[in-house]
Amino acid sequence: MRSVALVPVLATVLGFGAANPTATVPEPPSKRAAVPTVTASGNAFWQGDTRFYVRGVDYQPGGSSAMQDPLADTEICKRDIAEFKKLGINTIRVYITDNSAGHDECMKALADAGIYVIIDANNPLYSINRLDPGPSYNTKYLQSVFASIDEFIQYDNTLAFFSGNEVINDNVNSTLSARYVKAVTRDMRQYIKRRSYRAVPVGYSAADVAQNRMQLAHYMNCGTDDERSDFFAFNDYSWCNTNFQESGWDQKVKNFTGYGIAIFLSEYGCTTNGRDFSEVAALMSDKMTGVYSGGLMYEYTLEKNGFGIAKIASPKAASVQPQDGFAKFAKALKANPAPSGDGGFTATTRSVACPTKDADWLLDSTLLPAIPEGAMKFMSDGAGTGPGLKGDGSQNAAEGTSTGDATPGSAAVTATPSSSKNAARGGVGGGSVERAPFAVAALVVVLTLTGTLLL
Repeated sequence: MRSVALVPVLATVLGFGAANPTATVPEPPSKRAAVPTVTASGNAFWQGDTRFYVRGVDYQPGGSSAMQDPLADTEICKRDIAEFKKLGINTIRVYITDNSAGHDECMKALADAGIYVIIDANNPLYSINRLDPGPSYNTKYLQSVFASIDEFIQYDNTLAFFSGNEVINDNVNSTLSARYVKAVTRDMRQYIKRRSYRAVPVGYSAADVAQNRMQLAHYMNCGTDDERSDFFAFNDYSWCNTNFQESGWDQKVKNFTGYGIAIFLSEYGCTTNGRDFSEVAALMSDKMTGVYSGGLMYEYTLEKNGFGIAKIASPKAASVQPQDGFAKFAKALKANPAPSGDGGFTATTRSVACPTKDADWLLDSTLLPAIPEGAMKFMSDGAGTGPGLKGDGSQNAAEGTSTGDATPGSAAVTATPSSSKNAARGGVGGGSVERAPFAVAALVVVLTLTGTLLL
């Protein structure tokens, strides 16, 4: 993490700061410093100076219907961490967490095992309604989202946050909810920046819907810098014991080449023709590493849908029964380690053109809803105690909604539009590298003057 000691000096010299800047809120102490934080830069993730590839599983014992947080139960967590070590994974995705609970023990145990966590900031009670998004984008909802950030951003092994999961699907009317999902992404990134937290990447987990896949991807990476995602992920089940060409993955790599931000698979692992996980070899090969940063296999626990590789009699069962896919997945990961070097990544981020309205994409405006007025206070005061998994929910709150559209670059939080032209962001909220030479020059002048005065 970059030092901020020189920021006040540079802000004064270059005129970046306001006359009365908002006081910096100190970042809370890390709960675990044994693993380096992961950042997003260019179209890749980085663990220090080493390229980081997501090599993991989706993890939600009991499924979404159970509404349980596996990271808040130390016994469950440690039981499964032992199995994660056998698999050789480095990341898990958790769909449901309790932002009113403590997670120190489990997150520490995961960090000790070298495992990072991607957190879904939504849950079934607090989320965007895809077919009636306006009322569900409200202060109560954002309080829960921000409380989840507060809880997990303190851990060094929190890799990223998802602002939504498959909100936009094959129902064409659901494309109208994309502006609200993008607004949530913007709000989360602004919250992280305004609370002076470390730059944890924020992005969206999309359904792999052929008719709107690229429109949605472009939409999440167009506009001003503050409106764009730090990464784009999608759930892809098209590799069914086939190969790079037959699965269509070759065309997806081609379509996403030059996209401009990190991409990874938030779910993969077709079960149609059995599972040998041969797609791991493709993900870790030079056919894909210039564009993709790995992926998450769906899923760890065997649920009613039949995708899991580990059977658990009940969420709190003491033991795990590995299924046939467990050994196959572990073998695929071992045979295809993360490649060395930079994998052919693209060093500079870039925005893309926003999609235009058509029969499969109903949005005809690039404007995003302004953050609800009641949620503005969270930026300075923090979100407070989260509602957890026993709250009243937010989709039917019926108050505290957005009152209009935001000026691009503002979100009603900041006042200055930011350029989206080929900006190179070093993590969340970064700016163009074009200012760097001037910042360095200014610093030299300041230090020179300071040294002169001291002589």
